[in-house]
Order: sequence, then C-alpha cells, then structure tokens
Amino acid sequence: MSQEVRTLKLEDLVLWTENPRDPIDETASDQDIVKRALEDKLSKWSLPKLVKEMGRHYDFSELPTVVFHGKKPVVYDGNRRVILGKIKHKFVTVDDFDVSCIQDFPSALPCNVCSEDIALQNVLRKHADTGSWQPLERDIFLHKHMKEEKTPFLLMEERTGIISANPDLNQRFVKEEIFREDILGKLGISFVDEKLYSKHNKSETLAILDDISRKIKGKIITTRKNRGNVIAVLDPSSQRIIDEHRRHKARELDLTAERKKEAEAAKLKQSRRVRTKTTQIFGGPLYLHIGGVSNLYRDIVSLNEFYCTNKNSLSDVFPCLIRMALRLLCEAAAKECNQELGQYVRSRFNSVKGTLCQDARTTLSNYNITETTITQLLQTGAHNYSASANMEQTLALSIMVGGILMDSHGRA
Repeated sequence: MSQEVRTLKLEDLVLWTENPRDPIDETASDQDIVKRALEDKLSKWSLPKLVKEMGRHYDFSELPTVVFHGKKPVVYDGNRRVILGKIKHKFVTVDDFDVSCIQDFPSALPCNVCSEDIALQNVLRKHADTGSWQPLERDIFLHKHMKEEKTPFLLMEERTGIISANPDLNQRFVKEEIFREDILGKLGISFVDEKLYSKHNKSETLAILDDISRKIKGKIITTRKNRGNVIAVLDPSSQRIIDEHRRHKARELDLTAERKKEAEAAKLKQSRRVRTKTTQIFGGPLYLHIGGVSNLYRDIVSLNEFYCTNKNSLSDVFPCLIRMALRLLCEAAAKECNQELGQYVRSRFNSVKGTLCQDARTTLSNYNITETTITQLLQTGAHNYSASANMEQTLALSIMVGGILMDSHGRA
C-alpha cells in the first residue's frame, strides 16, 4: 500500500506519542496526550488558536495522515485537529476548555492512510522548514525517523541537557552559528564518536556553556548583535579559561550526571514553597504576518523581558511604558485595518474571548477587562501614570490584545 483515502471513525484514531511537536512516553494514552496539549507549558499546541482558524465548519480538504500499527490507526499528522474532535465528541475528558467554541466536527474523518515511510516524508515536508518545529525537534526527528547523523546541536543536548534546560538556546541561529563544530572547537569543546570532549574540566566546561546561555537569554548575542563573535562577549573568567587551555589535549567528559544533580536540586528547592502562577505577556508567543505590527509586537516583548530582568533597578512607573506601547501597537494594527482604535478592539473582543481558556477569561474578569472597558484601559496608559503602572493589569490587558492581534494579523 502506498496511499489511499479512507474514512475512519474519530473514536478509533490513536494520537501519535512521538509527535515531534511534543513527544511523550510511548505508553501514554490519548487522555494523557490531550492533557499535555491543553496544559501547553511550552506553547507548542495552541489549541484555542486552531479552533479560531478552523472557523464554523470542518475542512475536509485537510486530511489527517494515518499509519496502521497492526489494527491501530495512528495519526502521524493532524493530531491537533483530532484532539479537538475527541474533545468535541467527549471521547476524552477535559477541564477548563470551552467545548462550545468548536463549531462543527464530524464523528468520522476522511484520512490519508499510508505506509510509515510515506507518512514520515509527508510530516517532514509539511513541518520541518515552516517554523512549526524548533531546531532541536527537527534534529531529533531527522535522526530518529530519517536516520540522519546527529548534529552537534543534538549531541550538545544529549550530552549536557543544556538546551532543554534553557529554551532560549533552541533557536536556529544558536544551532547554526554557536553550537556548530568550528565554533565549539574555538571554545575548546568537541564531539568524537558522539562523545563530548573538552580541554577544560567539568566545572569549567559547565561555566562556559552557562555563560553562553546567559548571553543569549540576556540578548547580548542575537541574530543582530555579536554574530560570529561569541568568545569576545563572554565573561573575562570564561575567556581566561579558554585562552589558558588552548594548547591542552581534550578529554572525554560526562556532564549528564552534573545536569541531573542540578535539576534534582532545583526541584527540591522549589518544592519548599508554592510559586504563584505568572502571566506571560500577550498570553504567550504570537505568530503575526511580517510587517510593522509584528516588529512592534516583538519590541514590546523585548521591553517586557528587559523589565523582568531589571525590575529591581527600575522605577515603579516603568510598566507605564509597556502599557503605552500596547496602545501604540493596537493603533498601528487598527490603522492597517482601516478602523479607529475603539472599533478595532471592540469588534473583535467577544469572538476572541470565546477562544481563550478559562484561566485567561478569569484573569480578564479579575481586572475588569470587558468589551466596554478595554478602549479606556488602553487610553489610560497614555494619560494616567499611576493607573497604568499596575503591571498585573497590563499583563492581563495584553492577553486580550494578543488575541485581537492574532485575529487581525495572525499568520495561519
């Protein structure tokens, strides 16, 4: 069998545990996968966004890709849509998800049933270079399923765990311009037969890698700054280690035990107190069409990151800048839609609210962000410093602004 279109019952379809978007233990059930997708801790599933994109009817032209494992039809592509269908028809149980926002979903779906080889090729073609996968996910897929050699980027993760521990490192420019063979060589680090070698001892190697991580997280190294100039921006202590050991012979190191100890120590430390749940600005990453609105959105995210990193040295009214920037962002988006600010936000408010999870809707309610108040709250940011310095309310407001932006400028 190569490929054929067959109609399969939604209830019988099995979600893929090895989905590169967010792989899970192979023994996990559909219920486990759905729970993970709804929690979406790494912002990889975005089910509310998909609900809005699907609209009022199910599009039969988008076929799930299915491979039969014995008698089990496993969904290799289209897992997000199938999850929504299982939620709609109550084949799985969910909390805090507005099922009514899923307008229409058939109980049986036409599927592209094919061999595993064809399914993997289709998945790779549709996702590997579209931005829906991060570099580490792509490298794992290519090695595990397409039998390609492990990249230095993947080996760095396997031998140190630094990328999963520091998500800011999971970027294309980090893979292509920092964790690549020649640059790692200049740092005194290399891979031989998939084993990690270093001219430095364990603590020194970890210190250099952590220094790189801090520089990327703090945006000292970005796609625009200090590209190809890694060593020059490291701390003097890191530069000294690299320089003094330049002529040393590299030795095999095993850093996995150290990383495991650090993770366990952090877990124990965190378990002694209950952390309050924090709100991400805009409710999480937005994927907007390239242009001025997208650029301004990214600048606001960077401004918020600066505030979070330096809040102890900033004045109490610094959040006003973020609130004013939200209004500027909405005005720019409204202008591109040929609308006034108030018309732009109010006309989209209720439909966007319907796609939000219960936690997000509760947050809006707690800060009195409604269809009738949102315009005034945005305008307040430009005129009343004391009122707009409330960072919690600003973050709550940004959730709705994010949803509205995705409605008008979202990238499908």
